[in-house]
Amino acid sequence: MNPIAPSSPATPTVRRGRFASLRLWFDSQAVAATADDQRIDWIRAAPFLAMHLACLCVIWVGVSPVALVVAASLYAVRMFALTGFYHRYFSHRAFRTSRTVQFVFAIIGAACVQRGPLWWAAHHRHHHIHADTPQDPHSPRVHGFLWSHAGWFLTPAAFATDLDRLPDLRGYPELRWLDRYDLVVPVVLAIALYVAGALLATYWPALGTTGPQMLVWGFFVSTIVLFHATVTINSLAHQFGRQRFKTRDASRNNVWLALLTFGEGWHNNHHFYPGSARQGFRWWEVDITWYGLKAMQALGLVWDLKPIPAWVHAKAGK
Repeated sequence: MNPIAPSSPATPTVRRGRFASLRLWFDSQAVAATADDQRIDWIRAAPFLAMHLACLCVIWVGVSPVALVVAASLYAVRMFALTGFYHRYFSHRAFRTSRTVQFVFAIIGAACVQRGPLWWAAHHRHHHIHADTPQDPHSPRVHGFLWSHAGWFLTPAAFATDLDRLPDLRGYPELRWLDRYDLVVPVVLAIALYVAGALLATYWPALGTTGPQMLVWGFFVSTIVLFHATVTINSLAHQFGRQRFKTRDASRNNVWLALLTFGEGWHNNHHFYPGSARQGFRWWEVDITWYGLKAMQALGLVWDLKPIPAWVHAKAGK
């Protein structure tokens, strides 16, 4: 019997599998997690790959100062949301804030197209427990550069959010909704950018901006650059740089990655003492996210920023 004929028992399974992958585009809880499947699900990964290809459209849409400013601004705002809130707040609880500010920055973080805040935080907490061991899904020392940079999160095993790791966050229904329907915010952002560009083309044509141009630069290019900058902390900050502290992992401090990611490149500092809201432990270690959080504290938007203990400061000075 032909194993792929319509009467084959395998055919419905294949179709259900493909349909499930399509449903996961819109609902991250549409199907049960497959904890042991470490193969890339190419159907589920198709939008991620398509966003890279969409960046090539800059050839046809052209460029304008407005589009570049919007792209750079969205990079900066979303990078701060990732580093300050997805990472230092949701993952490590390094400061406190109100439920309103928590939700606002969860929305901005979701606009980064790096899944929802609960998924991000759960995986990051797992990483700290198992850093650079076989249980760490994005260790370049164990799994190689490409897998740690842009492979591990495309597998069925990585799709689910482990709420057991989030007893402090899983009780917020708005965060669980954002986590489940993580595509909603990026789609709204993309539409808003297209509409804004179209309005500029209609009412201020001298700016040289159009809807497609704003979509390509403001959404696709900015988002893809943001993504690859973020994941350098997985793939490069565990290989290149200085290891000030002896930790159980291969984390490194890298000034270039710190500048690119608003302070996340002080990664060995962070792995030695992850509870601090500041990752640049010395005055000269530029930590833009820390400066932003201090400004928010002055405005009363966040508080109880966890400091670097004196004993860590003393050890860092050696």
